[in-house]
Amino acid sequence: MSKTVVHVLRHGEVHNPDQILYGRLPGFRLSELGVQMAKAAAQGLADREIVHVVASPLERAQQTAEPIAAQFGLPVGVDERLIESANWFEGKKVSPGDGSFRDPRNWWVLRDPVTPSWGEAYRVIAERMFAAVHAARVAAEGREAVLVSHQLPIWTLRRYVERKRLWHDPRKRQCGLASLTSFHFDGAKVVGIGYSEPAAHLIALSATARTAKGA
Repeated sequence: MSKTVVHVLRHGEVHNPDQILYGRLPGFRLSELGVQMAKAAAQGLADREIVHVVASPLERAQQTAEPIAAQFGLPVGVDERLIESANWFEGKKVSPGDGSFRDPRNWWVLRDPVTPSWGEAYRVIAERMFAAVHAARVAAEGREAVLVSHQLPIWTLRRYVERKRLWHDPRKRQCGLASLTSFHFDGAKVVGIGYSEPAAHLIALSATARTAKGA
């Protein structure tokens, strides 16, 4: 059976001066630091055999994919299954300590952390992401592919593949800005998962990383 690797890359830092949960809203592009993170991710993949590059339709993911695609002379495909998760708080300022989660007006939305009640079901996220990964595996059979997505979908996918419960503490996600979660396949079977942060030297400079508002 053929050995294939599908790298799932989180986009770089986003320009978000109002510090809102931007979710699927249009118009949120990479910051200047985020552009540098995308370039660092491309450099980190320079010696790999990348033959397929696909990204979420959102601007920040498309931008993050561009230097990788250019490096290998490939187009950037679009897969809607890689999009950010839907979230009731989209467009609002929400962060730990700001009182949003103690506001009685939000309690109904927060009633079920397992599904969760405030957004797209974890199971739905996991299944669409897993389908996107398998499509990329087929497209890159025997070589390597890069998919650009978002923190929650990537982390949910990883927990799904590792057969862990999907609801989790967001503070414990291992999915930094411009990080790579790499799924190693033997034929159609996942035989290993790797993680790396090619932009680690830039993350310390990121306001997004410090405030945990990135998606």
